[in-house]
Amino acid sequence: MKKIVKYSSLAALGLVAAGVLAACSGGAKKEGEAASKKEIIVATNGSPKPFIYEENGELTGYEIEVVRAIFKDSDKYDVKFEKTEWSGVFAGLDADRYNMAVNNLSYTKERAEKYLYAAPIAQNPNVLVVKKDDSSIKSLADIGGKSTEVVQATTSAKQLEAYNAEHPDNPTILNYTKADFQQIMVRLSDGQFDYKIFDKIGVETVIKNQGLDNLKVIELPSDQQPYVYPLLAQGQDELKSFVDKRIQELYKDGTLEKLSKQFFGDTYLPAEADIK
Repeated sequence: MKKIVKYSSLAALGLVAAGVLAACSGGAKKEGEAASKKEIIVATNGSPKPFIYEENGELTGYEIEVVRAIFKDSDKYDVKFEKTEWSGVFAGLDADRYNMAVNNLSYTKERAEKYLYAAPIAQNPNVLVVKKDDSSIKSLADIGGKSTEVVQATTSAKQLEAYNAEHPDNPTILNYTKADFQQIMVRLSDGQFDYKIFDKIGVETVIKNQGLDNLKVIELPSDQQPYVYPLLAQGQDELKSFVDKRIQELYKDGTLEKLSKQFFGDTYLPAEADIK
């Protein structure tokens, strides 16, 4: 009887050990599967709304949800968002700390020389914003001697710096700030400076949400398509191909249009020919 008990105990221990090994083996496989995916870190400074903003402590907005849709169900990539200052977006791309960035980014020749542009995901022309009772500014020809607030290294800041280089006798007054766009628009409404150049969707959203009814929007001519793009670090060619393909698919299956209507209230998409 003792021998039978001893044998049974050893057999039971063997079964337990086999079960533990099997469990460990299964766990290792799952970990290996997760580790096989490449983590894509997407940088943003978290504004402007409705492109990017925080809700209940989580990033959302048109560009954030487009990126989530791009990487949804990917068997190759996992996506992670990292919020940073505006200048940190580009510094992180330069240092390969970030693979990609979304921040209502338009096309510039300088950026194209340093980074990779993915296919465009929205159409968003620039506009001139002034107070309704200010009749002295009707176009860009009237901004000489007038003041505005800009964030350094943004497209509008560079545009106005170029304007001053061309009009040294009557430059526009640039006040540099780190404030977000909503704060800048409130200060414009309060009369702390004269005008602001920004994108149409962002301007109209803030005017509506903040109740800034004393501001008016003036359309501006443009010599290039006013598109919004994801930006990728140099060397991310394989990732760019994946992102471009997914943007085309999201355009065709109606996802981009659905998200545009959800966050912008209307369809603000690039021409289909421009995302191929």
